[in-house]
Parts: sequence; structure tokens; C-alpha cells
Amino acid sequence: MGFTVRVFASTDGWTSCALGHDHWGRAGAAGLFLHRDGAAGPEVLLQHRALWSHHGGTWGTPGGALHTGEPPHVGALRECREELGLVPDDVVLGARSVDDHGGWAYTTVLARPARPIDPAELRLDGESDGVAWWPLAGLGAVALHPGLAASLDRLLPLLLTGGPADTRG
Repeated sequence: MGFTVRVFASTDGWTSCALGHDHWGRAGAAGLFLHRDGAAGPEVLLQHRALWSHHGGTWGTPGGALHTGEPPHVGALRECREELGLVPDDVVLGARSVDDHGGWAYTTVLARPARPIDPAELRLDGESDGVAWWPLAGLGAVALHPGLAASLDRLLPLLLTGGPADTRG
């Protein structure tokens, strides 16, 4: 007796948006912006992107290309599992923010840990050289992924206020 799995067509690859930018993920992309209360204020879990990757050497959210028809929150959780070994039960999803470029979009899904998460216990898959909790006040001291850096003005109010949960796919 066999089993049935859902097979997705590969959407890995470059595409261009209406603004003339090149982006990875022909069906868009999504990432998880995990945050917690730290001793000195809010902290976010960021991964240090491997040098071989697009914008390698920068710090950003775990995330990547969506599969065709895959809801952004599902894709963000899948990518977080692939890249860091976190499973959906490890996080509580919150608000979402969409950076729409016309024909291509990146959805950032905010989340809080459902349990203590120690970066030393995470399983990195080779797309990143490290992972760490960074205080929001210290983000200016590290090289951020350009997409994350450009989105912070939109993300920080959601993070700091909790923002309304967005349950859209």
C-alpha cells in the first residue's frame, strides 16, 4: 500500500517585480520574525545568512520562497523548520506584514516563542552561519538583510504593540 503526499512544483528561482527588482521565489516569499521580551527590552531571533546566499553575511529572518498556492504563514513556518529546526508548536503566530512590489510580495509573519528557544540548540541547515537573539536597540550595530532593514519601520510598531493578528492565508 502506498501513501499520498502533496507535491509542489518548484518555485525556486528568480523573478522580477513591477518595480524592476529581482527577487528569489517565483510565487513570492515569506519569513518568520520571532520576538520575545528580553532583560533589556524586546529581542528578535535572526539568522546570519551564509556567504554563498543572496545578501550573504547579513542578518535576517528565516524564510524563503513560497510554493504555488502555499499560504504565507505556512511557508514561513516551513522555512523556519528547514533552516532552524523549529516546528509550528514552538511558536505562536501573530500579525503579518506584506511588502508588495507588484507581482511579487514578501510576507513577514510575526511570532512569539511558545517555549524558551536557545539558539545553541537550533539545527542550522547550511543556509545560515549562525542564529542569535538580538535586542531591538542593537540592530543598528549589525549588517541587516536589506529587505528586513527596509521593512523595520513597518514591522516595529506591530512588534511593540502586538498588532492585530492577521489570519489571512
